[in-house]
Amino acid sequence: MNAPAPGAGGHGASTPAPAPVPTPVPGPAPRSGAGCGPAPHGDVWRRLDTRTVWVTGLVMTGVAGGAALPAFFGLAGALPLWQAAALVLAGGVLVVAAAVAADYVRWRRTRYRIGPERAELHTGLLLIKRRSLARERIRSVDLTANVLQRVFGLVKVRIGTGEQTGTGESTLELDPVPKAEGERLRRELIAGAPRAESAEHHRDGLLAALDPRWIRYAPVSFVAPVLGGAAVGAVMQVSEWFGLQGEVVEWTRDRFLTTPVALTVAVLALAALVAGVVGALAFWVEMWWGYRLEREPGGALRVRRGLLTSRSISIEERRLRGVDLVEPLGVRLFGAGRLDAVATGLVREDDHKHAGHQALLPAVPAATAHEVAARVLKESSTPTGTPLTVHPPAARTRRLRRAVTGVLAPAALFAALGVRVDPVLLSVAAGWTAVGVPLAALLARDAYRNLGHGLSGAYLVARSGTMRRSTVALQRSGVIGWTVRQSCFQRRAGLITLTATTAAGAGGYDVHDADESEGLCFAAAAVPGVLGPFLRPAQEKEPG
Repeated sequence: MNAPAPGAGGHGASTPAPAPVPTPVPGPAPRSGAGCGPAPHGDVWRRLDTRTVWVTGLVMTGVAGGAALPAFFGLAGALPLWQAAALVLAGGVLVVAAAVAADYVRWRRTRYRIGPERAELHTGLLLIKRRSLARERIRSVDLTANVLQRVFGLVKVRIGTGEQTGTGESTLELDPVPKAEGERLRRELIAGAPRAESAEHHRDGLLAALDPRWIRYAPVSFVAPVLGGAAVGAVMQVSEWFGLQGEVVEWTRDRFLTTPVALTVAVLALAALVAGVVGALAFWVEMWWGYRLEREPGGALRVRRGLLTSRSISIEERRLRGVDLVEPLGVRLFGAGRLDAVATGLVREDDHKHAGHQALLPAVPAATAHEVAARVLKESSTPTGTPLTVHPPAARTRRLRRAVTGVLAPAALFAALGVRVDPVLLSVAAGWTAVGVPLAALLARDAYRNLGHGLSGAYLVARSGTMRRSTVALQRSGVIGWTVRQSCFQRRAGLITLTATTAAGAGGYDVHDADESEGLCFAAAAVPGVLGPFLRPAQEKEPG
């Protein structure tokens, strides 16, 4: 009997049956000068878990089964039923067999090694890929597992440097490995690095956990109307698959044959909204079920969440540059907001940029968000709650002018068409103006009230936005430069827009339409020595 590889499955001692470990495979012969003794654990080449083939087979069986029904009904109109069924069955078996064979080859040709200096991955059959990441450049190790992977005790490990290469060269993906192996890799690559202790002691452990009452903010998010529209589109698409789209439209028209048009539109919109609310609730449960935010002893923040697909995201605290309190309009009306991390190494490749890796907290009451932000930043009070400098009235005028112009331009077009084409469009223009101008003015005033900037200890704070208000607290030491912009209209109004450039988060955070003199002084004080050499004292400025 072969002995297990040293160090593998180290957490299985407390369970009746330890989790399987990846299969060690022979690696290349050691170079001249390397020791002749047995290779240490980190130098062993390992394969992915062989159960990936079973997962792929089950997934593709479900995909083939979902596609088989519309394919069968499509063929049944031209062929006998038994021939249509045979063709669909043969096609499904072929698809599943091809996917399983391809995944088996991938498993056979893939191996990885986590050494003391580098993480390496070799894969490919005709096109061999050898990818290597230096250990000191690794910024993130995230674990995810869909339903089938969780049933088999597997996880997908994504190791990244956070660089925006756009080619995938900055990441290694191990899909899948046993859960115990994934946890070992996460601790070894992220949580095991030593950290400097701060002057004030901050206890490791739980920072925030799921409160089921937070689900009340899901229906007022922007996800609800989007999912409502998607539900309507899905009904029309599925009915088309079965050749019933005409019947669905006819049935809907018969239901509202004697109903006024306005009431019909309102009822259909309400039905779509109800579907969207149900979808938003389900989406929230899937995304945030089991949520926990913890500070681990190794100096890392860890977010765990997910009902069907579990996610574990680790953020090294030494990579953290601040937090961003995001308050979409619907959520903000109910006094809530979401908390995101501003950290290096969290920007993913194109298929992962919108996966929520930066989210530290779902939409919660604003007081709770501020409290968690203070815990994350190890501050007695959160910088996101500091009083901010109010921007000049000229900034409000700019927003009112742009908002009203955006409404009146389409109204003028409708009016011109009404004069030349159809008088009904004159009524459309009048209604558009009557509704749009007050709404635009209200949003413009709200956008102005949300403008602000200030300093809070080691952080600079900037706030802006109305449909999505953002209050970012950014470490002043993390700012690597300033971009100063001033259009001709801003110059006449005495305003300026500043962008704090950083290697973390979005890469830059704006201070919109600040007073010219005050904004420049703010930037110079926030990061001494960066903008100061380019500024002249007030008495040296030319008059006018």
